Amino acid sequence: MLRPLEHLVAAMRLYPSTSKFVDEFRQSKSRDLPDWPSWCFIPMAGWAAIVSIDNAVQIDPGGRLPLHLAIDLGRLAAIGTWRYSQGVYQFDADFMAALADTLVVGDMPSDVLYRLPEWCIYINTPGLTWLGSLLHGYWAHLEYDINTYRSELRLLLDTDEHLIPVPVHLGPWTVTEAIDRANSEAVRQAEAHRIDFAPNKDHVQQLAASINPLISLLLYICSDVPEIDSDREPGTSPKRPQRTKTKRGWRWFPADKPRVWSVGREIGELLRTNTETVKDTGRSVKTHVRRGHWHGFWTGPRDGERRFNYQWLMPMVVGGDRE
Repeated sequence: MLRPLEHLVAAMRLYPSTSKFVDEFRQSKSRDLPDWPSWCFIPMAGWAAIVSIDNAVQIDPGGRLPLHLAIDLGRLAAIGTWRYSQGVYQFDADFMAALADTLVVGDMPSDVLYRLPEWCIYINTPGLTWLGSLLHGYWAHLEYDINTYRSELRLLLDTDEHLIPVPVHLGPWTVTEAIDRANSEAVRQAEAHRIDFAPNKDHVQQLAASINPLISLLLYICSDVPEIDSDREPGTSPKRPQRTKTKRGWRWFPADKPRVWSVGREIGELLRTNTETVKDTGRSVKTHVRRGHWHGFWTGPRDGERRFNYQWLMPMVVGGDRE
């Protein structure tokens, strides 16, 4: 059984009310409940309600769960959202290594991340680590705080020992500032629970450095024309699940099983053909390899709707001096 599916089975045992309340929250969107953007499946406030109901505990007046359930909230929000599409993204190994080595420099292109092909995805990460622990993969979804109107990228890291929720605040700032803003919110929540939590600058920098490769993988999946395909159904692309009309109204049914998507297979083959030496009249010529990098640009009329396009440019052999 795939690791994310094992975690899904375990989560649904703990939270059997998920299906019922997901349908209710989605049907009440912009009616009995506040509205939220289409890129968010259900805000964290909805998942907090499910956690409180299935644990028979109260949410305090500040909208907070008891501390021992706070991490469960981050886990259920990711896994519960992923349950409806169950997309597992498997990168070509060489392509993944090249992407992970491509840092997001300057401000994060947050607009690109709103284009996740499904409400929540799971990315396999063989060979990657998180602060010294083996990282099997991670879930990624988007959060819209209905109280503060803040947008967040939410990651749930699948390590050997734990499932670790990591919020990343979206906006016109760097990855480091995004983590710093999320930590500031964590400090505020810790103070409300009367807990001493004060991460230093080194901690923020370390988190940002560990998060950066994961964001690079996501940016490719959200880029303009990502190479994503299915071995079982070649030519298909991932998409958000659709609701189904039943006698009891509109329902959101979970996916029957995980669906594995191959990412960057042809790009990986191209990367493997690039070597640090080329042959010229029988002599080896040492070359220079330009690292892969991100390239972004705006399209559309200056006085109309514009779109930010983001592309990953692969490493290139650009020549060098003869030996």
